[in-house]
Amino acid sequence: MWTELKAPSLAEMEATAHDIFERLPAEFRGLCEGVILRVDDFPTEEVLDEMECESEFDLLGLFQGVGLPQQSFGDVARLPNMVWLYRRPILDYWAEHDESLGHIVRHVLIHEIGHHFGLSDDDMAAIEARAE
Repeated sequence: MWTELKAPSLAEMEATAHDIFERLPAEFRGLCEGVILRVDDFPTEEVLDEMECESEFDLLGLFQGVGLPQQSFGDVARLPNMVWLYRRPILDYWAEHDESLGHIVRHVLIHEIGHHFGLSDDDMAAIEARAE
């Protein structure tokens, strides 16, 4: 059985992340209008430098953009808000922990979207508990 298993591709992980997103509480998803979800193997060098990461495996996900608490009506046009999930660091984390890959992707996704809303860790834990 193990000889047939393989790590998900970028496209498979992105499809999984979108499926997990669709299973999050409706009121949470409704607030995410305009947020783009993307999966890449690793963060860019610029992101690693900006986040002061020691390794390309240090970052599982990232919210890029202007969070809702910082937005104002008079904001000038800007790039869309994005949530990045990083496949290789997530797979590395999965290999080292006793959690399902779906649970890890859901946790990272909720955490990064939570940054968009300025949610506390307790708020994000409550959303994650409702999504299980």
